[in-house]
This record gives sequence, structure tokens and C-alpha cells, in this order.
Amino acid sequence: MLLVGVAVAALMEVIDSSITNVALPHIQGNLGATTSEAAWVVTAYAIANVITMPLAVMLGSMFGKKAYFVFSVIGFTVASMGCGIAPNLPILVFARVVQGLFGGGLLAKAQAFLFESFPPEMQGLVQGVFGICVIVGPVVGPLLVAG
Repeated sequence: MLLVGVAVAALMEVIDSSITNVALPHIQGNLGATTSEAAWVVTAYAIANVITMPLAVMLGSMFGKKAYFVFSVIGFTVASMGCGIAPNLPILVFARVVQGLFGGGLLAKAQAFLFESFPPEMQGLVQGVFGICVIVGPVVGPLLVAG
């Protein structure tokens, strides 16, 4: 169950990273944004995500690894809903920043949980399953936009 839970959380984060690039023309059309304005939707997420990733260890130590991971999943999900209901570009960019801040801890903590929770003889299998989920994300994301 642990493997499935952290793999799904990581999958959500990876899908969200790739789906926006494909959705940019739709974002432009629906929100009346130029190409450079719509690019902030991708850039805001990437910057926030990169800021949080190196802090994940410290935040996990401060608040507890499990609590920080659960908080990140909940925050990421709420921010994702905010992105979905954003009525204009500034709110969408803000929601993407929040989403990136929460998403930065998902991949790092997910893999740490797997290394800590499974014995060395199972690491190959566990990391392989996790890797497949992370690799599938960029494939599934664009298909969700097209569908």
C-alpha cells in the first residue's frame, strides 16, 4: 500500500508538470492570454517546485516526514483544484506557484519513504515500480489534455 500511495502522489506531480505544456494553447484561448503570459503558468510552477525540493529534507525533519508528505499531498490537491477553477491568468499563476511549492516535496519524500521502508533485497523491484509510475506521467499527461 505504501508503494502504491507514494507512487500515485509522485505520478500526480509528474503528470502536472507535463500536462501544462500541452494545455498552453487552451489556456491562452480560454483566458485570453498571450504566449508569453501563458508561459508564466509553466514557469511559476517550475520555480516554486525547484525552491521546495532542496528544502524537503529540512521540512520533513521539522514537521515529521509522514506529516510533511501528507500535508504536501493535500496542499497539492487543493492547489490543483484551484488551478482548475481559476477564472483568470493571475489566479491561475498564483495557484500554480502554490501547487509547485507543495509538489516539490512529493517526489523527494516519496522516494525517501521507499528507501526507508523496504529491505535492500526489495529495493530493485520497489524502485522499478516507482520509476515506471514516474515515467508514465509525462506520457499520460498530454493524453489527458487531448482526450
